[in-house]
Amino acid sequence: MKKNAAAIITGIAALTLATAAFAGDDTTIKIAATPVPHAEILEQAKPILEEQGYSLDIVIFEDYVQPNNVVESGEFDANYFQHIPYLDSFNDEQGTHLVNAGGVHYEPFGIYPGTKDNLDDLAEGDDIAVPNDTTNEARALLLLQANGIITLNEGAGLTATVNDIAENPKNINIIELEAAQVPRAVEDAAFVVLNGNYALEAGFSVAKDSLAYEAVDSEAAQTYVNVIAVKEGNEDSEKIQALVAALKSDEIVNYINDTYDGAVVPFIEEEAAEAATEAE
Repeated sequence: MKKNAAAIITGIAALTLATAAFAGDDTTIKIAATPVPHAEILEQAKPILEEQGYSLDIVIFEDYVQPNNVVESGEFDANYFQHIPYLDSFNDEQGTHLVNAGGVHYEPFGIYPGTKDNLDDLAEGDDIAVPNDTTNEARALLLLQANGIITLNEGAGLTATVNDIAENPKNINIIELEAAQVPRAVEDAAFVVLNGNYALEAGFSVAKDSLAYEAVDSEAAQTYVNVIAVKEGNEDSEKIQALVAALKSDEIVNYINDTYDGAVVPFIEEEAAEAATEAE
């Protein structure tokens, strides 16, 4: 009986310790992230947080499901890999309760040279290649609109397709291709519209070669900003606020600008708000 009682006490103690370890502590921030650029950026934030007494524990995931599940379960404090539309969709489909604790960066779409290298040379009937999936096509069309090439129906926004083109003064042919195929159209189309990773893969310098790209105050940039996601109720905790502040620090902004050649752009709410105000 004594042995059984001792075993029970030991088991309770072990369970208590395990529960405490699972819950974590106020000085350790356990975060799930995909490798590039998210985990790379987080690594740069470690020394900033260490100066404030926080230890950043980064765990890399290769999928887009588990990082949300481990935050929902409480095993992790946060994750960094997704934009807001994906977060909202995941919550709706999975019944999770994750919220945006702060936007860090966006990955802009750009217009790149094809057979022509200046948008002023766009001529009647020219071809422009764009991705054909719903989200990316809308972003491409919005960028073309922002540069005066087409006009979309009012309210088309981030669900826009070629059917929403209201005005096309030069009768441009919008060539819809699978996103990975768009870079190959540079030999045939006057211009191509690419997101950052495909631009890099195609050998373009986003900073030097793009003829135009999504501005920080654009609808797409503000919608598709990559965020720190946490379980609802934890967004105002001291360590999450410290994490977000570190990722918005000058050190991280400079790292992003120096490292990713424009394919990753820091998202700074103050700049976006100021730009939007100036545009009004």
